[in-house]
Amino acid sequence: MKLRFCVVSRGAGALRAGSAVALRRLGQMRDIALPSQCALCGNLSQKALCAGCDEQYWNQTRTRCPVCALPPPVRIMASAVSAGVKNGAHSPCRRCIAEPPHFDATIALADYHAPLNTLAPDLKFHARLATADEFARQLQAAFEATDAAAPDVIAPVPLSHRRLRSRGYNQAWSIGKPLARRLGSLADATLIERTRDTAPQAKLDLDTRRRNVGGQHVAIVDDVMTSGATLDALAFMLKNAGARRVTNFVALRTPQD
Repeated sequence: MKLRFCVVSRGAGALRAGSAVALRRLGQMRDIALPSQCALCGNLSQKALCAGCDEQYWNQTRTRCPVCALPPPVRIMASAVSAGVKNGAHSPCRRCIAEPPHFDATIALADYHAPLNTLAPDLKFHARLATADEFARQLQAAFEATDAAAPDVIAPVPLSHRRLRSRGYNQAWSIGKPLARRLGSLADATLIERTRDTAPQAKLDLDTRRRNVGGQHVAIVDDVMTSGATLDALAFMLKNAGARRVTNFVALRTPQD
């Protein structure tokens, strides 16, 4: 089924899932009860990841396209290294030059591969909220290494009402809220709504949509970016609503062929 989204009025209401608070508290209680266990290796740690795993997995240098966050092909990366191009180079990849997506930039921490690929399911299905805080901390550091201005508003990729009710929380919002606090941006969990039977933005008139995001730098947060189709659809919607710039913040990026 084709994804449908709409921009909704700020202050339209909080998450209505009755189990959200209970699951969130359960995750917090577990993190308090087991504060010294690294999520990857199980060694003692005062953070979600121990110092060894943090150094090994988060701090790897990786040249990425600043738009889609994909690493370049090996032959192009080798040429860039020989030319002295450093991690975080400002040249978009050939795909983004030939067919620019609607978003302007993507911040990604690492590729979606073992053992990091265990972190997202841990957060998504087991309410390990310490992982969300770790993602937010690392995304802040990665963003501040760029020369871009902080977003005006940060919003999560929305879940459908059915999935939100069954899961009890949105893992993207668990990352986005502390990230917004760290960057000094407005956090808005209700800016975008996923719909099924109505066209994108059908619930608001044009003037209301433009008041929500008109002229603003909007950041969209998710745990994993795969093809980028959902984020591109959101960026298209936000740009049509008047957003000046759209930046993706994703913890992990799935490599593409």
